[in-house]
Amino acid sequence: MEQRRRDIVDAVERADSGRGVIVLTDMFGGTPSNLAISVMEEGKIEVIAGVNLPMLIKLSSVRIAGDIKTALREAQDAGRKYINVASQVLTGK
Repeated sequence: MEQRRRDIVDAVERADSGRGVIVLTDMFGGTPSNLAISVMEEGKIEVIAGVNLPMLIKLSSVRIAGDIKTALREAQDAGRKYINVASQVLTGK
């Protein structure tokens, strides 16, 4: 477990250009998420758990020029916006 945590720290250090790093994990409370949270530093190393494709697309566009707080907010908004129950969308219910 400690080796995986060190791997995350190493990856964050390599990725950080001085504007902070967002670590993406599959689900909150899982081992990857818990390990990432253990190295989290607000505003510098942030963790988004429960990632979906709309979040990734949004992050790829806003993170290039935007600050970390804006990227976090927009990724979360995009992730929520595109979660739908198909039958409800198609029937208008």
